[in-house]
Amino acid sequence: MSEPAPAAGPDAPHGAHGRPLTRGQKWAGFKQSPYFPATVLLLILAAAAGLFAGSYTYAMANPTPHRIPTAVVSRPDTARGKEFVAAMDKALDASLVIRVFPTPAAAREALEEQEVFAIVRSGEQGVRFDVAAASGAAVAQLLAESAVKVGDTLGIPVAVRDVKPLQKGDPRGLALFYISLAAVIVGFVGAIQLSVHARDLIPLERIAFTLAYSLLGAFAIASVVDWLLGAVDLPFVESWLILAFTMFTSGMVFTMFNTLIGRWAMLPTWGVMVLLGNPSSGGAVSWPLLPSLLGHIGRWLPPGASVNAQHTAVYYQGHQRIFPFLVLAIWSLVSCTVFWVWRHRHPGGRDHMPQHAATDTAAG
Repeated sequence: MSEPAPAAGPDAPHGAHGRPLTRGQKWAGFKQSPYFPATVLLLILAAAAGLFAGSYTYAMANPTPHRIPTAVVSRPDTARGKEFVAAMDKALDASLVIRVFPTPAAAREALEEQEVFAIVRSGEQGVRFDVAAASGAAVAQLLAESAVKVGDTLGIPVAVRDVKPLQKGDPRGLALFYISLAAVIVGFVGAIQLSVHARDLIPLERIAFTLAYSLLGAFAIASVVDWLLGAVDLPFVESWLILAFTMFTSGMVFTMFNTLIGRWAMLPTWGVMVLLGNPSSGGAVSWPLLPSLLGHIGRWLPPGASVNAQHTAVYYQGHQRIFPFLVLAIWSLVSCTVFWVWRHRHPGGRDHMPQHAATDTAAG
């Protein structure tokens, strides 16, 4: 009997002429194998995990005051009042931005417009210090604690009052952040699922279904939080439409990136909406306590706009501002426009005929 042929090793010559593969050929083969995207995803997920933890820790783990607008009523203008304000500013590392108002009514109107976070009124009996927990529980707590300590140090009586308390079902003021977070994440996850399970939708149908699941999903979020759990008493229609606008914007942002860069669209979507948008939204930590750059950026991103609009709708009714809606509208309009103009690049749709089918049709 003849000896069996030895098994070929990894470096054994093979191919048409028995030559070993070059390094370039091996790399080309690896790129065409399923191991290449799996390896890329492995590295991306590891980096995303670190960035996710880092972004939230950087923004929220150690909130520090940077810029806290504070109203000071100028009349009566007492020496004790000036001494108290100067000591407060020093205690807060010069983070108070003082705005002087002639009357308590004018100062209160500025607080209702969310232009200031506290009001200082001095008199012969001491200092009255008004805070607004609805503008940010952490900011109000920091201001109240600092005011009491400064008053004790100076020997000035300080009466602290919360003139905009949070609702009983939401003592830390996080419910609005959570419902906005739900709208953001479900918004782009819904768009991902449409691209996977409803791939054949044409552009108008895709936009219509994104709008449909946004309206229905937002209604579900508001219903559970308000009617079922009773955590927050929402102005239902306004809150519902803000959540729907947020969800639609988030879904269309993913659709835009999916049009531009295909299967890697999750990366910029996650970066804009979750890694950057949510920590800087002002929902978990108010903007005056965030690192200053994040505090400015957050206002221009969909999560921050959503929290801003929702917060005003719930706690400052009658003082709603147009800016957060403009931010959401700009993101939605840009996303829809990019998707529509470059719709031929989107991986879905029914107008993409397979090449072999087109060839057969032409041959027939």
